[in-house]
Amino acid sequence: MTAPPPAPDLFTWEFATDPYPAYAWLREHAPVHRTRLPSGVEAWLVTRYADARQALADARLSKNPAHHDEPADARGRTGIPGERKAELMTHLLNIDPPDHTRLRRLVSKAFTPRRIAAFEPRVRELTDRLIDGFAAKGEADLIHDFAFPLPIHAICDLLGVPAEDQDDFRDWAGMMIRHGGGPRGGVARSVKKMRGYLVDLIERKRADPGDDLISGLIRASDHGEHLSGNEAAAMAFILLFAGFETTVNLIGNGTFALLTHPEQRALLQRSLTGGESADGAVGGHGSGSGDGGLLATAVEELLRFDGPVEMATWRFATEPLRLGGQDIGRGDPVLVVLAAADRDPARFDRPDTLDLTRRENPHLGYGHGIHYCLGAPLARMEGQIALAALLTRLPDLELAAAPEELRWRGGLIMRGLRTLPVSFSPVVRNHTVDGMSAP
Repeated sequence: MTAPPPAPDLFTWEFATDPYPAYAWLREHAPVHRTRLPSGVEAWLVTRYADARQALADARLSKNPAHHDEPADARGRTGIPGERKAELMTHLLNIDPPDHTRLRRLVSKAFTPRRIAAFEPRVRELTDRLIDGFAAKGEADLIHDFAFPLPIHAICDLLGVPAEDQDDFRDWAGMMIRHGGGPRGGVARSVKKMRGYLVDLIERKRADPGDDLISGLIRASDHGEHLSGNEAAAMAFILLFAGFETTVNLIGNGTFALLTHPEQRALLQRSLTGGESADGAVGGHGSGSGDGGLLATAVEELLRFDGPVEMATWRFATEPLRLGGQDIGRGDPVLVVLAAADRDPARFDRPDTLDLTRRENPHLGYGHGIHYCLGAPLARMEGQIALAALLTRLPDLELAAAPEELRWRGGLIMRGLRTLPVSFSPVVRNHTVDGMSAP
């Protein structure tokens, strides 16, 4: 019998560039695998689709870090750096029912589909304004110039952060998204500054509420029970944190995938500019209108193929359990590897192939179960508008560096590029019509 190949190295720079061969090895040989993370924490990695769905919905796997069987001096090595010291732990990613049920219901009242739909014109306006900023240059770094500022300004607008304060948020978010690439302790300091600002902003909104998400959180109640001050600050923080980085990576990873798969990119462009999509549907009106016949399906496939969230956030076993043939001990951390599950050949046909026409696509890009991402509709809308605008306004967009030269941000939960240099034929826009740029 032939021995399996040696286990791959995890969490190296080579792994960050392309983790999928390592995940394929784990799925085949060690689908629930205990490993030591770069932080020193030992955790179980779950890589098969069926096991991943089971784990994401298993009530015995708690989101509350209090269940982590760790020494007191090791606290803070899981979760978002600095959130514990900043007293921002009481948000949806760190709590279980019944508190999770109560808070999610409260937040859902302020985070409705109607509010997201009404926000779409603002996202289109932001998208066009950002592209206007570099379209005439013929080159750009799509992470710095587009994918990062778009969701930051969008989520700030949605939350009700005044325009004059949004540059501060951009600086704090930029530090958080570096995942250790900045100065020592920079993330924790940014989290602390953000908390102080949010507490002050919440008090201002209590005195003078508006038609924004933070004002909605303050007004939201469930059987007469309101969000506490700490809960409101923590919820605003996690909505901001989760509401921008996932979209940065969706736009960045999605654009990179399209530029390295020219046939699929051409298929989507034909759909967006009025040609026929793969199923014969007539596309949209071009100019980044975002209603091409293939667009929604394409974004779902990009989420599956190389999604913005590599691993689901931390879970901790509240009792001994068995998962994927392994015995998980009480207090053990468990990380569900969404990127590996979404390439599982037992669930997806040709999983390593980007196929924008893929119809049956139950990917786990935004999770599963009661912790399914509350902001997924917003991220999808932003991703569709952003990708459609790039492909229609800059039709000859291409990479300005070899794919292997690009660097991916080191991190555990998120997957995203540090930079995405591109070139294109310069385009000059002279005025706007109905919020859309026009020649």
